[in-house]
Amino acid sequence: MTQAACPCGSVDARGHTRPLGDCCGPIIADPAAAPDAARLMRSRYTAHVLLNEAHLLATWHPSTRPDSCELDGKTRWLGLEVKAHKVIDVANEQVHFVARYRENGKGQRMQERSLFVRESNQWFYVRGEAP
Repeated sequence: MTQAACPCGSVDARGHTRPLGDCCGPIIADPAAAPDAARLMRSRYTAHVLLNEAHLLATWHPSTRPDSCELDGKTRWLGLEVKAHKVIDVANEQVHFVARYRENGKGQRMQERSLFVRESNQWFYVRGEAP
């Protein structure tokens, strides 16, 4: 039985898309399992695809977290490209990404440099900035 491919598009050493259960699945189940901000960002993209608001909120820093994410299922996520992953220091990292999606029949791109902080052994999304 083959597992579904992870929506984040991460590939293994042979260039095959990693299965959800070996990629973002464990991080969605336990956010503290993310070894770095890039992996957490990928799991957050996957949570958008899977409409998993609980994971998005659990991985959003309390200082900037909204009360809800209001995922409606009308957005069709088409792909993720991580452009850069920058380690600032032991507790701060930045991930530059482009996410493609279709909404109301129109193709869109979301591009940002996301800032992440590590607290109590867990990475959290803080905010995004225009690149």
